[in-house]
Amino acid sequence: MAMQDTADIIVAALKHATPYVRMYKRKTFVIKAGGEIFASDEATQALIEQVDILHQLGIRIVLVHGGGPQSTKLAAELGVSTQFVEGRRVTDEGALKVATMILNGEINTRVLAACRDQALPAVGISGVDAGLIRARRRPPVAIDGHGDGAVDYGFVGDVVSVEPSILRTQLDNGLVPVVSPLSADEHGVVLNINADTVAAALAAALDAEKLILTTATPGILENVDDPSSVVSYTDLAGLAKLRSSGALAAGMLPKATAIEQAIQGGVSRVHVISYRVPNSLLLEVFTNEGTGTLVVNNIDTLTAAEQAPGQ
Repeated sequence: MAMQDTADIIVAALKHATPYVRMYKRKTFVIKAGGEIFASDEATQALIEQVDILHQLGIRIVLVHGGGPQSTKLAAELGVSTQFVEGRRVTDEGALKVATMILNGEINTRVLAACRDQALPAVGISGVDAGLIRARRRPPVAIDGHGDGAVDYGFVGDVVSVEPSILRTQLDNGLVPVVSPLSADEHGVVLNINADTVAAALAAALDAEKLILTTATPGILENVDDPSSVVSYTDLAGLAKLRSSGALAAGMLPKATAIEQAIQGGVSRVHVISYRVPNSLLLEVFTNEGTGTLVVNNIDTLTAAEQAPGQ
């Protein structure tokens, strides 16, 4: 490719991105990254590079991470059983110790190290720190298909409240908070909270412009067996229909609940994208086409360009 052609492409890309930069500068994005991303050095680096670009453009970023695959792997190595019910991990005492080691230890530190390599000013924090997330232990839950007894999730927490000023102080000082989803109850009992749930609660409390869920799937699928059946955009009513049809399975169920909680909490746009698509985060933010699924409160609020991307 000739040098002039390359220059023209760069200039065109900058002109295309400028309206988005103007729109999102000084706004807050909460990005949740699944633990599977951090199983790969290349995927980790690619994500942090994109987060750094958003940060350099003046977007305030809070990065929430999971650690499910790593917790499952370490639990197996230690002989600790792993159980999931409707996509949520049951956390007994052994599983809680594993989650603490993985989330507040291995994953949080690894993300911060990747940020340092990128010269991105990040700081690690968990829901326990300074009462960022106050939680209570989830009571046993009756779930269809699991017998007459209720399911006890163990040391799993439900969010009671969030203290957003803790993150705002860091954001105001030009830092990128990297949040582990562990929390504690009022008695100091450590609780494991689903990372999607934490991200949704933080996004609502921070009045975030966007919540972006980065996962291994291409987005929300209309047919779980067909990766090409990505739902480009939907609203809460459409999400409810997908749940009723059985399209939302396993790990997508807690994501759907988190999406609903975020939108009901005032977040206008929630995105579900795949880290496996190159530059998916940047494409989702700076193009109408995006790469995954956009969820809003009501489809009627979408712009014509959002409803007909690429046309």
